[in-house]
Amino acid sequence: MEVIMEQWDERLLYRKAKKKAREIRSFYINLLCYCLVIPTLTFINLYFTPEHLWFYWSMLGWGVGLFFHGMGVFGWNPFMGKDWEERKLKQFMEEEKRKQDKYNANK
Repeated sequence: MEVIMEQWDERLLYRKAKKKAREIRSFYINLLCYCLVIPTLTFINLYFTPEHLWFYWSMLGWGVGLFFHGMGVFGWNPFMGKDWEERKLKQFMEEEKRKQDKYNANK
């Protein structure tokens, strides 16, 4: 039983690490696209319609989204605290384990 739990824990840790790596990669792809597209839009705006500046709306909108994306990926959340997700995950896992133990005891 101990070996099974260790394997389960390892698989859980692996899935969690893989998810985190994907989130970080997604953020960096988003950041790269931002760094390529916004200067292009700025050039287009200033070259073709310099009398009407509209590029900053794209820069601002996407920038705010990028900021919140980064907050989520890197775990900076002033509202929930640093370890909120980890605590919730442990809480849910303990509840699930208690349900399993209760079910196994009633067998």
